[in-house]
Amino acid sequence: MKLPRRTYTAYSIGLAVVWAVVLAVVAATGSSDKLHNVILIFLGFAISWCSGTIARVVYPPPAKWRRPVDVAS
Repeated sequence: MKLPRRTYTAYSIGLAVVWAVVLAVVAATGSSDKLHNVILIFLGFAISWCSGTIARVVYPPPAKWRRPVDVAS
C-alpha cells in the first residue's frame, strides 16, 4: 500500500517513528532522570497531538482549502 505524501496520516506516522527512536535512544543511553523528563515531554506532546486531531475533525478547514472529493456513482 502506497501512502500518499503530505497527508496528516503520513505526518503522524513520521512523528511516531521519530518519537520511538528518541525514546529508545534516551532509554538506552540516558539516566533515569533524563528518561523521566523526556517521557513527560512526550506525554505533553501526545496530549496536544490528540487535541489537535480532535480539533481537525470537529472544525475542518474551509472549503477553499480542501481537495475536491471524487465520488464515483
